[in-house]
Amino acid sequence: MSEHLPEKTRNWSILTPYLLVAPTVILVFLFTVYPSFQTIYQSLFQPGLSRSDPPIFVGLQNYVDLFDSTHFLGSRLMLIFRNTLVFAGATVAISLPIALVMALLVNRRVRGLALWRFSFFYPTVLPLIGAASIWAFLYADTVGLINTVLRSLGLPSVNWTGDPNVVLLSVTVVNIWKQTGFYMIFYLAGLQSIPRDIYEAAALDGAGYFQQLFRLTLPLLRRTTLFLLIVSFTYAFQTVEHLQVLNQGNPADRGNLLLYFVFQLIGSRRNLGYVNAITVILVGLLLIFTISNFLIFERGGDDDQ
Repeated sequence: MSEHLPEKTRNWSILTPYLLVAPTVILVFLFTVYPSFQTIYQSLFQPGLSRSDPPIFVGLQNYVDLFDSTHFLGSRLMLIFRNTLVFAGATVAISLPIALVMALLVNRRVRGLALWRFSFFYPTVLPLIGAASIWAFLYADTVGLINTVLRSLGLPSVNWTGDPNVVLLSVTVVNIWKQTGFYMIFYLAGLQSIPRDIYEAAALDGAGYFQQLFRLTLPLLRRTTLFLLIVSFTYAFQTVEHLQVLNQGNPADRGNLLLYFVFQLIGSRRNLGYVNAITVILVGLLLIFTISNFLIFERGGDDDQ
């Protein structure tokens, strides 16, 4: 049929799909591809001795300095990177099991189900700054609810947001409280996609609730869990607002996180070559983590088939 169309019409029909995707491609290039290459390029330079001097090409020296424990930034980076790994690991290890339990609870037919679902999901819809402000009040030294309860029990107050040894724990709790409801939605969708016939057949075979949970539900939710593992780990590396509000923007290195450390370096106008190098390392680590989990995800799917 296309042979009978005018040549101009055929040419236009061929170009139409490319014209439709062109705006998206241009936006992705301008706001993702180009900035990424610029970041990598600028990570190979250090500023000149004065603002009027051009940047000096140093190759990979910025990366070498960041991994040098004797360098003033390298020693700090190692500590902050360890903090970030601990924070991300704790957030993922605690929030995902809680999200699964919450999804199992709201997937049952119980009285007040809508209220339970709203209560579990409400922290997720709060603005990040608003959620952190609520916890800043709870963590307050004198009027905070947590310290008030501790004093009523005869225990000493804790400087939840000012003590470098405690602030990371405080941020972890806020992050878990904020994100768990979001992960619950995915688990709930996964649970509701499992056919009821499977559970009915298992019950006829004499399988109890926990046998069904560990032998049916969890294996069938493996894809959802792997997806949430990637999302939650990536989000944990991007935490900035909670630390900004809880610690008034001045955490010590023992309570600092990697992305917030980058913001501090940008704000202090220090060597932007180091800032770009840290950003490249951070994005590279997240890409490696995501790709490795994606490969595991695909391999698991092939095994299921």
